[in-house]
Amino acid sequence: MDDDLIIEILEVGPFFVNCYLVADAETKEGFIIDPGWAPELIIEFAGRRGLKIDKIVITHGHADHIAALDEVRRHFGATVYIGEKDAGMLTDPEANLSRLADGQFTVAAAERVLREGDKMSAGRFEFTVLETPGHSPGSISLFGHGVVFTGDALFLGSNGRTDFASSSLETLVDSIKKKLFTLPEDTVVFPGHGPDTTIEQERDFNPFVE
Repeated sequence: MDDDLIIEILEVGPFFVNCYLVADAETKEGFIIDPGWAPELIIEFAGRRGLKIDKIVITHGHADHIAALDEVRRHFGATVYIGEKDAGMLTDPEANLSRLADGQFTVAAAERVLREGDKMSAGRFEFTVLETPGHSPGSISLFGHGVVFTGDALFLGSNGRTDFASSSLETLVDSIKKKLFTLPEDTVVFPGHGPDTTIEQERDFNPFVE
């Protein structure tokens, strides 16, 4: 991972979501990934680091990853990006599973949808969108500069839940094998929950992906 790439992790909300702030250390330009709960914390932290946030990336449309989205978006005037097949979840309280979180809610629609191969930049650093469905139909990951942000597709020693109506274990395992396990083995995995890991670690030892 490049020393000039800032990656800050804030664990937020009752489901301990990893909210990431990704930025160029030189220009301070960057984006936020998955602003779950605690908008004040996210905003204050970005301000303290002097980060210029103009984009917010949602890895998937479940409630625990979007609860603070509207407040954070308004503060920064940021453009919101989400995988094409999850876009409708932002405005649908049943689809975003907010009934399982803190009461049903919706957030404003995303301005942009993301597809396989799209790029997301943080100053001089560019990341590639990988479509990694299974946990949700439109789950995405971002890969670049020795790291991959996997949302709830892949965790340390585990993978995302697939017991929701729109989930598929077969699809998720296929995504992990074809999109994530084919990345360089020393790629650092930054998941939506829990500690980071590596592609090599998960490819060799993850018991849920055979």
